[in-house]
Formats: sequence, C-alpha cells, structure tokens
Amino acid sequence: MSEARLDRLRARFDELGIDALLVTTLSNRRWVSGFTGSAGVALVTRTEARFATDSRYWEQVGQQAPEFALVKVAGATTGPAPQLLEGTGGLRVGFEPAHLSYAAYQQWTTDISDLQPHSRPDLVPAPRAIEDLRMVKEPDELDALERAVLLGDDAFRHAASVIGPGMTEKQVAWEILQYAMHHGAEDLSFSTIVAGGAHGSLPHWRASDAPLEAGTGVVIDMGVMVDGYCSDLTRTVFLGEPDDQFKRIYDIVLTAQTMAEERIEAGMPGREGHAIAAKVIADAGYGEYFGHGLGHGVGLDIHEDPRLAPSGEHLLADGHVVTVEPGIYIPGWGGVRIEDQCVMEGGRLRPVSTAPKLDLEAGVSV
Repeated sequence: MSEARLDRLRARFDELGIDALLVTTLSNRRWVSGFTGSAGVALVTRTEARFATDSRYWEQVGQQAPEFALVKVAGATTGPAPQLLEGTGGLRVGFEPAHLSYAAYQQWTTDISDLQPHSRPDLVPAPRAIEDLRMVKEPDELDALERAVLLGDDAFRHAASVIGPGMTEKQVAWEILQYAMHHGAEDLSFSTIVAGGAHGSLPHWRASDAPLEAGTGVVIDMGVMVDGYCSDLTRTVFLGEPDDQFKRIYDIVLTAQTMAEERIEAGMPGREGHAIAAKVIADAGYGEYFGHGLGHGVGLDIHEDPRLAPSGEHLLADGHVVTVEPGIYIPGWGGVRIEDQCVMEGGRLRPVSTAPKLDLEAGVSV
C-alpha cells in the first residue's frame, strides 16, 4: 500500500515544482508510510524514501514502513534531522506550509544553512501535496471508516438505552467511552459532546458535571477511532415527551439533512451542498441560528477536506467521505443537530450511519 501511495505522491512532484517532500504532519506521515508512532520525519524523493526517528521507534519503522530507509536520530525528536537530507544538495525539497510551525521552519533553514554549500537543498512550500491525495479514500480506508461508523452507532445505541434525567453529561460520555473501548475502538476520535438543555446551543460544548433534566433535549456528538480512521455522529434526543418547539426545530433540521443527502452529487462544489441545507433552515425562519458549515471530510483526521461549507471549493467525487450535520442553536433554549457520515458512491451520497433518529410522529423519545 505504501509503495502505491509513494508513486501517487511522486507523480505530483512536477506539478508542485519539487524534487522531494518532507512529511512532518502526523496523519500525512501515517498515510504515506504506515508508521503510527508519534515522533519522526519522512522524506520522499523521486527515487527513495527515508524515515528519521529516535531509538524508541527504530524497530517500529522497520515493521510498519518497510519501504522507508531508517535514519537513526539521537534523542526524542519530531523536528529537524539534517542527516535526513544527505544527498539532496541543489534539490527543491518541499515542506508542508499549513502544518510546519514557523519555529520549526526556522530550525530547518538554520540547519540547512550550516551544511556545505554544495549540500544545501532549497526548502520550498508544497501546499496540499498529500491532502489532495487523501480526499479520495481507498477501499481499505473505506472499510476502516465504515467499521468505525458502525461501532460508533452501537456506542450511541448503548448510551441512548441508559440515558435519563439525573445522569450527568459526563456520565453519558463515560458510557460511550466504556462501550467503545470494550468493543474494539482504539480511541475516541474527539472528546464526546453531551450538551443537555440550554447547553445544546453551544455546538462544541464539552460534557460537564451538570445533571440532565426531564423535558429537555440533549445533543450527543461523538466518534470512535478504528485502525486509525475516525467516525463522527451526532444525534439529539429528548428526555420525555417532546414539546411543540422541539418538534418543530427537530423537523426542520431533519428535513435539511435529508434534502442535502438526497441532492448532493458528484461534481458539485462543497459550498453548493451546504447551500441546500442552509436554504431549508433559512426558509423556515431559523437561518441566523445555523452558523457552521454543513459538513467536512473524515478520515485519519476527524476534520479534513472536502468541506461542505460556504468556503468549500473542492468538487465532490466518488470516494469522498463527508459528514452532513445541519443544526439550529438558540441561546437560552438549546439546540438540535443531526449528523450522518456519508460516502460518495456512483455520484450520490450514501449515509453510512445507522444510529436511530427520533420519530416525532410516532412519539419516540428516550
């Protein structure tokens, strides 16, 4: 797998105007090499691949990244390793400008300036060198993502079966964590959001010690990680019989999501996908209460491209995995968000998420 990805990356070198690429971002490094450790720098040239890391990971590099020649570094480092650049004098070596800190960039350029003139490469920005390749998921990536989604769905079902008035937000989050870890997750993909009552108006509220109250909604936004790949799911439940305001807002959000999932298609820029759901919410009179993008890509990172947002310029394509998560947030009252993780197949979105949504006509609540 790494060899094929290396070939795809090298095929972009002329377009990017580089002869080699330094890979310092954890998820990009994992994608191109298979290495799952926390410290190291990869260098991919037109003819070889090298991986610099300290002694904690020498054996691991050999096991996980056999296509890469190991460059042994003393001490724990994710920073500059000048010996990695041996033989690159005169070459244009790209770096990841969206991820390399200014301090790290300064250190790299300082170390390069200390080399003999004939040994100095030219360090140049290579924006999105790997990110563009990662947007279209490979079959093994789609498999891992689907397994993560289904495990996350099961963790939500478990939480929904035990949630009730008097439980704290943290207790609900703990139920999700326990279930996920006991059933094969390697980690959560982010800190679980459990936002009861008025807390639901804050889209990124974190679970607190606040007890949940009967007669209120609860926004649960959660995800798990399987084989390095993330899931992202949001459901809004109601503790008791939903009142008319909750029913109306929930119905608007669900309609916005359903229309977006049905109408988004390949070839459409992400901003147009966002506009489908945003129009439903605006037409219902709640446009000012939907302030975030409709969705984002998911993969090794919980948030990656393409984006379903007003700024989303990437054209959607088969193999993209995105969330569709409209919401309405009213300060002092709470919020409703419903999120599915979807994959683009045959030019259309297929929701992968299976976690139940509320059936307001049937009066289903928790």
